[in-house]
Amino acid sequence: MLTLTSKLPNTKTTIFTVMSKLAQEHQAINLSQGFPGFEVDPQLIELVNQAMKKGYNQYAPMPGLPSLREVLAEKVERLYQKTYHPESEITITAGATQAIFTAIAATIRPGDEVIVFKPAYDCYEPSIEVFGGKVVPIQLKAPEFLPDWDEISAKITSKTKMIIINSPHNPSGTVWTKEDMVQLEKLLKNTDILLLSDEVYEHIIFDGKKHHSASRFAGLAERAFITASFGKTFHATGWKTGYCLAPATLMKEFRKVHQFNVFCSNHPIQAALAEYLLKPEHYETLPNFYQQKRDLFLSLLNGSKFTFTPSSGTYFQLLDYSKITDEDDVAFAERLTTAHKIASIPTSVFNLNQQDNKLLRFCFAKTDDTLKKAAEILQAI
Repeated sequence: MLTLTSKLPNTKTTIFTVMSKLAQEHQAINLSQGFPGFEVDPQLIELVNQAMKKGYNQYAPMPGLPSLREVLAEKVERLYQKTYHPESEITITAGATQAIFTAIAATIRPGDEVIVFKPAYDCYEPSIEVFGGKVVPIQLKAPEFLPDWDEISAKITSKTKMIIINSPHNPSGTVWTKEDMVQLEKLLKNTDILLLSDEVYEHIIFDGKKHHSASRFAGLAERAFITASFGKTFHATGWKTGYCLAPATLMKEFRKVHQFNVFCSNHPIQAALAEYLLKPEHYETLPNFYQQKRDLFLSLLNGSKFTFTPSSGTYFQLLDYSKITDEDDVAFAERLTTAHKIASIPTSVFNLNQQDNKLLRFCFAKTDDTLKKAAEILQAI
């Protein structure tokens, strides 16, 4: 009988799949998995249709359509004052998760250490482990979830190959400050440590705060893979289209893996995005759009037994349920779904040693009616 030794023996089905399945089985309002509950801009849909009719239906160029890479270069330079060459420093990917996996695959060897801040999006660690890397976790402390620079400095060794950061941060909604980025830049100066900066929520940020992209800081940009998502930005997560920015020397290695992983991403969607991005208002209006939803959701929860710190970015909100029950967060999330018909994500699954802070993550990228129904349920608990 065939024997196979798993490269990921401790990896289970992702919590997003588990909770969405439970929500479907119990016909619950699904505020668990992070996908918008409203439609894509009809103008963008029409641009995709036009691209298909114009014949953009075969393989795209391996690095992505030149027109899309060019408009991205202009966008990044305008927003972050950093120039990336569209020919050699930008690659269009099959979503940000593929970009993250590819950056890790291209650089991490057995024994390399990678610092990961917990709670962390659950694709980081398996990607490191499958290539023989060692995850070095640093637990961020609730409710601020901000980096402890003394702890980070103490974790860096001669084997540290990469640090992964995520701002705006999923699941906490915390946004790294300029001072945080400067501290990181100082810490990595005169090292060969790479940076993987997950910036998929770059345009979803609130209360007048700014997104401090790694591309803004010369000492970070020179060593960084920066990943981003069109799906998150334009309410089209099912399109699985994103991109990666990196200096030419790093991008050369990235593309060596990319070409044999997916080769290229969806051609007609790339063609549509190249035109859609010519109007910056298509993403510049997002902070106000999502802040209105956050504010609506939280205003509807006033007076409930849930407590919260308003999210500073992403389209997620953490709710503290410690005044309601002593149940662990997985059990409570399951009970909310089965008994109260509202699904969320327990955050302990993203923490070091499954640390339970009695926090559930709710996605507010939903219609106002859905948020009102969800809040009515939560108010009654």
